[in-house]
Amino acid sequence: MIKLNCDMGESFGIWQMGTDEQIMSHISLANLACGFHASDAVTMNRSVELAKKHDVTIGAHPAYQDLVGFGRRSMTCSSKEISSIVLYQLGALDSFCKLHNTKVSYLKPHGALYNDMMKDEGIYKAILSAIASFDKNIKLMILSVPNYKEYEELAASYNIELLYEVFADRNYNDDGSLVARTQVDAVVEDEKEVIQRVKMLQNDGYIKSINGKKLLLKADTICVHGDGENALSFIKGLKKVLN
Repeated sequence: MIKLNCDMGESFGIWQMGTDEQIMSHISLANLACGFHASDAVTMNRSVELAKKHDVTIGAHPAYQDLVGFGRRSMTCSSKEISSIVLYQLGALDSFCKLHNTKVSYLKPHGALYNDMMKDEGIYKAILSAIASFDKNIKLMILSVPNYKEYEELAASYNIELLYEVFADRNYNDDGSLVARTQVDAVVEDEKEVIQRVKMLQNDGYIKSINGKKLLLKADTICVHGDGENALSFIKGLKKVLN
């Protein structure tokens, strides 16, 4: 069964992002921000508590250290720096999970770090290394792409299991990568189109790229961005389709 995941816990101080309390009861996996692109200690604590209340599996959502850019800008970092920032954020979220007698089950990099991981083997290995040094039971969520076997083999060398993610509300290029957010058509805004894309994936095993090419994708989970204007409506609709 394909599970719904959502990027959450992205408020910061008095600045509120998303409708976490309304969304949490409709998803299976919550990707919780860890302080580098969004969130703070109080928000992380509250987000973990909310996820546990609704029996939602918790994932760490680490990013480049870029609050101003919401983690959507690439940064030049060494492999050691990548591993260190991932470990720092993973450890922060894990401390709140321990407080609430729950755990971090997987890790999904955020924004530019996620995209860079899919393009740069060195970054991908640095993230795998960080997870393996912390807890090899934690899975890594990556973008599902046609050549997923290459990523799977590398992850296996670190004894890390992968979760394959498809985006319901983002457009794809012909090579299986996401259309850059700098492009006007990067995000899918129409609810009917979002639901139709997921129905196609569930029934036929593919979605179409922005140019109409069929992309055969392995899917463990579907993502809807929690900061989207129609996130709650999208998630309610997709929950009905997937169930």
